[in-house]
Amino acid sequence: MLALAVGVAVADAQPRPEVTAATVTVMRQLEAFRQGDFDAAYAFASADIKQIFDRPTFETMVRGGYPEIVRSVSAVVTEGDVAPDGHVYLRLTIHGANGRSVDAIYDMVQEGSDWRINGVVTKPTTGTV
Repeated sequence: MLALAVGVAVADAQPRPEVTAATVTVMRQLEAFRQGDFDAAYAFASADIKQIFDRPTFETMVRGGYPEIVRSVSAVVTEGDVAPDGHVYLRLTIHGANGRSVDAIYDMVQEGSDWRINGVVTKPTTGTV
């Protein structure tokens, strides 16, 4: 029975390819934000997000609502899953230059061969395990 439990743990340790690809998109957007390159960051947004926010409004929204994301110093994916509808959901802990951390859930959609960010919800980290 122990061998079976270890086998399951090892299998779960290998993320699905969709999760890995979606993670790359999020990390590239975070890097664009760190560089102050909102044009590049906006390119990682889904078509749905682009219908809601034009590029200048996107920057205003992100700067005002997501300071830890806009100026992150580190980000770690703590969980990733593929939903039945094909969306990938990533949970990250993001540490901001402002000294605060947030837990963020990213909703990722595939558009063509690329993964795009379809939404983000954050909450302050609790610091508990």
